[in-house]
Amino acid sequence: MPDYLDDLRLAHVLADAADATTMARFKALDLKVETKPDMTPVSEADKAAEELIRGQLQRARPRDAVLGEEYGIEGSGPRRWVVDPIDGTKNYVRGVPVWATLISLMEAGEGGYEPVVGVVSAPALGRRWWAAKGHGAFAGRSLAQASRLQVSRVSRLADASFAYSSLSGWEEQGRLGGFLDLTREVWRTRAYGDFWPYMMVAEGSVDFCAEPELSLWDMAANAIVVTEAGGTFTGLDGRPGPHSGNAAASNGLLHDEMLGYLNRRA
Repeated sequence: MPDYLDDLRLAHVLADAADATTMARFKALDLKVETKPDMTPVSEADKAAEELIRGQLQRARPRDAVLGEEYGIEGSGPRRWVVDPIDGTKNYVRGVPVWATLISLMEAGEGGYEPVVGVVSAPALGRRWWAAKGHGAFAGRSLAQASRLQVSRVSRLADASFAYSSLSGWEEQGRLGGFLDLTREVWRTRAYGDFWPYMMVAEGSVDFCAEPELSLWDMAANAIVVTEAGGTFTGLDGRPGPHSGNAAASNGLLHDEMLGYLNRRA
C-alpha cells in the first residue's frame, strides 16, 4: 500500500501558503465579498487561496486532477486533489475565527474515489489537523510537533455530546423531528458548525456530529481525519465516505443510533 507521506507533506506546504493568504485578508476592512448563484458568499481570499493551491499543485503534481469549490474540476485520472479554500466563509467575512482550509487527496479504488490524505488548517484558531491512510490522524503546529488523535469511547446517548451546524437544513429536509428527538436524548448539544465538529469527533471531545447538506469539498479532508482517528464517517444513508451529499461522523459506537434518529421523517 502506498504510504502517501510525500503527499501529506505537500498538503502541509499547500496549507501553509493558503494560511498566509487567508490570514492576510482576515478582518480586512476592504475585503471584497460577492454572492454566488447558490446565494452563498465568496470572498477575494477564497479565490486567491484556491488559485494559489492550484498553481502549486500544477507544478508539484501536474498529472493529478484538482477539484475546488470556486473553480470546479480540472484534469482527470486516478488521483484527485479536493480543495475548499475557506470552509466557513460566512464566519470569515464576519470576523469569526472558526474557518479552515480543507485539502484532501482522493484516489480511485474499487468503490470509487476515497480520501487518502487530508489536512484541515484553521490558522485563526492556531490549529491544524491531518491524516494519511494507514498512518493515523494527528493535530499540532507541524509534522514534527503533533499529537495523535483518538475518538471517544462514549457508548450511551445519555452521556454523549452532539454537534451540528444549524436547524434550517434539517427542517427543509423533513428531518427536524428526528433531529430534535436526538437532541433530547443526549447529554449535550452545541452548534459549532463547519469543519470544527468533525475535528472534535476525531479528538474525542465530541462524540458525534451531522449535517444534512454538503459538497464533496466540505467532507473529504474531514472524512479521513475522523476515520484515521478510529471513528466512522458516512452519509445519512449509511454509505461510508464523503459521497452522499450529507455527513454523519461519530466514534463508531453511537453511529447507528444517530442515523436512526436523523432518518426519521416528519
